[in-house]
Amino acid sequence: MTQTLTVLAAAGLLAACGSESGSGDGGSDKAGPGKGGSEANLTGVRWNVVSLTVDGKKQQAPEGAYVRLGGKGGTGGNFGCNGYGAKVSVKGDTVHFKPGVHTDMACDALDFEQRLARALDGKLKAGVDDDRLTLTNAKGDRIALSSAPAKPAAPLQGTRWTVHTVGERATAQSLPKEVAGKVDLLFGADGTARGNLGCNDFTAKATPRDGEITLGAPRTTRMMCAGAKGKTEKTMLKLFAGKVTYKVDDRTLTLTATDDGTTVTARAPHPK
Repeated sequence: MTQTLTVLAAAGLLAACGSESGSGDGGSDKAGPGKGGSEANLTGVRWNVVSLTVDGKKQQAPEGAYVRLGGKGGTGGNFGCNGYGAKVSVKGDTVHFKPGVHTDMACDALDFEQRLARALDGKLKAGVDDDRLTLTNAKGDRIALSSAPAKPAAPLQGTRWTVHTVGERATAQSLPKEVAGKVDLLFGADGTARGNLGCNDFTAKATPRDGEITLGAPRTTRMMCAGAKGKTEKTMLKLFAGKVTYKVDDRTLTLTATDDGTTVTARAPHPK
């Protein structure tokens, strides 16, 4: 079972984890020629993280990682799985990040998130070249970002969402290997939801409206399951017969039960 995220002290939560789309695929590991950053061309922009270079080792960013440096939309972003907020000041070509708060979900990209959080801690030099931004810290670590338009977010309805984590808001964990990739949700335009809960298939009424989905009691197949399958299904069933809030961020769907805080994240397949 993937360990929970514990080392994101650098830049912190949720100030800008809205339902905007995009993770750009441009970017560079070098600052643009003769174009330093400034508050005017850095703030109020969603900068999608493209790659991270630490100690000479380059890593491509997971889909959905982004940074927003204040302005309209606030300050914060997403490390690739966990959302964060931060206090950020921009003076000339220097960006100063101050620690904030963050979500603490288990993530496949845990190593990348920790490295990105550490790289964003303190003062960084900014270099801008058109739609590309490079942030470089005192150690020489570089974060390549892009503001290039990204692909539209996956639609709630008609997308087969593969469940990635389940649990409470602050303790959601990746699915055990026994059920990873097998639990899914499909919301139809006909007002229904169907899929797999970890053991049994299900169908239920599903009415989305204003950021909430009213889910009816599910009708399921009748298999008996123990272990990881049974435990996962028990948690998934807490979403039904009530309301859940939903948020789509790029190709990630987050569902949270309004009564007890049960949280599920799911991902859409990459477009072909």
